[in-house]
Amino acid sequence: MQWLKTIAATINLMNVYGKSASKSYNNISLETSVSTANPHQLITLLIEATLVAIVKAKYHMQKQEIEEKGKAITHAVTMIDGGLRGGLDFDQGGELAKNLDELYLYMIKQLLTGNLQNQVELLDEAYQLLQGIKEAWVTIGQNLDLPAEGPRSISTAS
Repeated sequence: MQWLKTIAATINLMNVYGKSASKSYNNISLETSVSTANPHQLITLLIEATLVAIVKAKYHMQKQEIEEKGKAITHAVTMIDGGLRGGLDFDQGGELAKNLDELYLYMIKQLLTGNLQNQVELLDEAYQLLQGIKEAWVTIGQNLDLPAEGPRSISTAS
């Protein structure tokens, strides 16, 4: 359930960036999405939140806002490590779960190195890799017959 807490933390992070009516609406919309999503949709939401964190990190890197860049990188790494990696089921997922785990570790390495060396290219690489995973994950989801609400455990096996 750590990954679900990570999504909730994403909602809290959004509050840091302003309290406008549209942002409040977006927060409510995300909370509703999380509470009504099946496990497959929850992973999609987690990937999307991670992509947003990487974009924010890149923005803060380009603006030389070191503290905010660090927070965004930390947030992205936490979601990848605790959420995406933490949700892998190596028993059911087999080789696919192992390969995803290695890819997630590589993305974390790129994000941390990019943060330390202020290399936007490394953030872009992590973003592109995760975007590819998201596209594949969404495609898989289109072929699944899952109820809107499902059990709160996640497996990489489809």
